[in-house]
Amino acid sequence: MDYLWTPWRYRYVAAPKNVGECVFCTAHAANSDEEWLIVQRAVKNFVILNRYPYTSGHVMIVPYAHTADFSGLERDTAAEMMLLLQRVQAAIDDVYHPDGFNIGMNLGRSAGAGIADHLHMHLVPRWTGDTNFMTTVSETRLEPEELSTTYTKLRKALAQ
Repeated sequence: MDYLWTPWRYRYVAAPKNVGECVFCTAHAANSDEEWLIVQRAVKNFVILNRYPYTSGHVMIVPYAHTADFSGLERDTAAEMMLLLQRVQAAIDDVYHPDGFNIGMNLGRSAGAGIADHLHMHLVPRWTGDTNFMTTVSETRLEPEELSTTYTKLRKALAQ
């Protein structure tokens, strides 16, 4: 049997689980952007790195309002989400030069939402051939960059 050592995941495994608390609400209220990996704050939404990314640069755009109802989302909030999506996509393109992007939302647990009570939009940079045997066969992802490095790169790119 082969082992892949992932010591950075120990923080997640060992951390107390806040059952009933929304991770997105906790993150934006914490006022500790680097710790919570919030790379940009806007008026109605914020941009946060995915702690368990598909690829380097995988971010989520999250409204401050705690809601799972996209159809009922305020127009200003939805419009700002799209503007942030454009801005962050351009920043990721400048920093990482991916071959493409996946953009989407999973609304509801049955649609694949890991956090179903607070909607969020994923932006995932993709490279030709980035689905390798590790992901396909063993459901394991290999990330070439630590989240702290991704955070620093994207925060800098978005500050320009």
